[in-house]
Amino acid sequence: MNILKKIIAHKNEEIAAQSRITPLNRLKKYQRLFAVRDFMKALKKDNIQIIAEIKRQSPSENDIYSNADPAEVAKSYQANGAAALSVLTDKHFFGGHLDFVQQVKTVIDLPVLRKDFIISEYQVWESFHAGADAILLIADAIDFNLLSALYNLASELGMHVLIETHSLEHLDNIASLNPRIVGVNCRNLENMKTDINWFKSVFNYLPVDCVKIAESGIKTKNDLNFISQLNYDAVLVGTSLMKTGAPGTALAELLQRVPA
Repeated sequence: MNILKKIIAHKNEEIAAQSRITPLNRLKKYQRLFAVRDFMKALKKDNIQIIAEIKRQSPSENDIYSNADPAEVAKSYQANGAAALSVLTDKHFFGGHLDFVQQVKTVIDLPVLRKDFIISEYQVWESFHAGADAILLIADAIDFNLLSALYNLASELGMHVLIETHSLEHLDNIASLNPRIVGVNCRNLENMKTDINWFKSVFNYLPVDCVKIAESGIKTKNDLNFISQLNYDAVLVGTSLMKTGAPGTALAELLQRVPA
């Protein structure tokens, strides 16, 4: 079983357990505490924008910054030029927690993406009430009918959706949704290896009228320039920043600006 299938199998168990504690019907009645911030608008600028990610660990890297304080990292990212934040909320494989979304939203005014393996209506409602402004849906992880249903639900709730794929085979289906934001992940989720040349190979197959995001494998200013020249609107960067132990400073260096 590859790592993606392991994660999805575990995620199904998590959702079943959580929904026994808080049934979906009760979850739907909760009140959202935060206004929805415009994730897409934050990425539509003249220059390439950075979605800076808070990630404590991963299956490919193990511990990255295991004791990182999400709120402190978020403040540092905002001060050093991030356009938006991505918060990993998977606990078992990535050391995250859903509560991190609220911790981050409380201390910054940037829009926040909940990054997780979202495979159910339950998680979309959970994301909404946690304060997420956008969610990630991975086309490689779920069938298209479910992807479409979750996309529509999140949109109805006022959140943006970043639809991500590693594979060309999903792009026709993705395009049929007229998505506003599409992400290309250069990490193969079956073996967790990255290849940033994939961004060039896939760009011309992406829907024309959408915000285009390059994800994973971005480590240097040269990588950022390469992706910018391909005309992506934004990049999502996490591991290379978090591994330094000073992610805000690393972000400033990537953007070639004086650290705040």
